[in-house]
Amino acid sequence: MKSVFIILFSVFCFLTSVAQLNQLSTNPEKKETRNGNKQFDKGVYTDAEASYKKALDKKNNMPEATFNLGDAVYQQKRYDEAAKQFQLSAQTNTDKTVKAKAYHNLGNTFLEQQKWEEAAKAYKESLKNNPKDADTKYNLAYANAMLIQQKNQDKQNKDNKDKKDDKKDKKDDKKDQNKDDKNKDKDKDQQSKNQDKKDQQQKGQQPKLSKEEAEKMLQALQGEEQKTNQKMQQKQMKVVNVKIEKDW
Repeated sequence: MKSVFIILFSVFCFLTSVAQLNQLSTNPEKKETRNGNKQFDKGVYTDAEASYKKALDKKNNMPEATFNLGDAVYQQKRYDEAAKQFQLSAQTNTDKTVKAKAYHNLGNTFLEQQKWEEAAKAYKESLKNNPKDADTKYNLAYANAMLIQQKNQDKQNKDNKDKKDDKKDKKDDKKDQNKDDKNKDKDKDQQSKNQDKKDQQQKGQQPKLSKEEAEKMLQALQGEEQKTNQKMQQKQMKVVNVKIEKDW
């Protein structure tokens, strides 16, 4: 009886193996997906990515391969590509559990890119499909906190920029005022120089005299010169004080 049981069990295992082989031969996308999963578990993400892509070549939008390809690309820090895969997985999969995981992972890709608002939206979509997921709730709270921090930082940066612009405007106004004052001083200096030049020109101009007027002026100058010479001679003919000696 025991021998019969062993034989029956062996036959069952053989038939199961044959069935699995037949299934793999008729569903090669599953074989590639399984290969990808093994490679992913070993941390060989590039090989896993290649296997998942082969599976998708054989069956377009295969749920497992689509989702897992997003994971493989995410591990390589190619977040934009990973986001596209998780969005595709969430849109093409009817299973709410899978949709929740896809949106959760989509939120994670946005977190890595510091896209806090997009991350929060993804986590909310995940919770619509799985409201009790504690990890998603925590990540949503974190994304919201970072979003508030970013808004406060943006507001502070804007205020600082406005203050800096106001200070710059005041500085420019002062600079313009100084420039105007400098120009006014320059104009005054130029006007003063022009006036001096004009005065010098007026002083340097000699009146034109007729021949008769010139002769009269010459005679007058000669007369003045003669009078001056007489005065000089009179000054030179001063009385000399004589010393008087005492007579005893």
